[in-house]
Amino acid sequence: MNYRHAFHAGNFADCVKHALLVWLLRAMARKDKPFLVLDTHAGLGQYDLAAAEALRTGEANGGILRLLDDPPAALADYVGVVRSLGLYPGSPAITRAMLRPGDRLICCELHPEDHAVLRRHFRDDRAVSVHLRDGYASLGAFLPPAERRGLVVIDPPYEAADEFSRVAAALGAAWRRFPGGVYAAWYPIKHRAPVRGFVAALREGGVRDVVAAEFWLREPLDASRLNGCGLAVVNPPWQFEVEAPAILGALLGRLGSGERGEGFAVERWVDE
Repeated sequence: MNYRHAFHAGNFADCVKHALLVWLLRAMARKDKPFLVLDTHAGLGQYDLAAAEALRTGEANGGILRLLDDPPAALADYVGVVRSLGLYPGSPAITRAMLRPGDRLICCELHPEDHAVLRRHFRDDRAVSVHLRDGYASLGAFLPPAERRGLVVIDPPYEAADEFSRVAAALGAAWRRFPGGVYAAWYPIKHRAPVRGFVAALREGGVRDVVAAEFWLREPLDASRLNGCGLAVVNPPWQFEVEAPAILGALLGRLGSGERGEGFAVERWVDE
């Protein structure tokens, strides 16, 4: 309950997460049938990069502010969405901007103040519902969706020591309820041991068809720093493994500093 994303909005991890999210949303829209997006840890929805919180850390300077001018082709769609929305958009704002008539968005946020802001933002929008509730519990409440098609975004703050285990357990339970859904779970990379445990837990939980897209600015050896991040995608849409590397490579070209150990990878964790 202490985490406030306003201090970190637009940083390199947001760029990785949201550039891949834009691709996933475009992929979901390839089919005519409507779909649901469930955002389990939605946050505020949008963030002012000129506000005191963002200026205090300056993290956007190493993230989105390096991408706005003449973005590489692989990032043009993502940057275009950001530019069209004004304030730096969180996943709810990005998702809403890309929904078609008939698609729906459900946002869950447990922080009372952030929930209130998010609810006001979408108060007149019939395509969006906002709930003050635990994001993990929402997986049981809202899945499977009536549309039978869905993208589930799981992006907790990883403040709790057992967060990787909770995400793995939640993904396993949700996949069993709704095995045809697409799931995108963001995770931090500080050092490798927690990520290895995450992979093992997913495999042991029986989840199938998992691909991870990872990005890191330095060798992930210092557990006190956010050295990189990843997005674990269950049931990735067609061509994700082919096209995600171009997105990550373009991000590294703009956000990397040439530090030893920086890089990216797209790896299949679990077969179909």
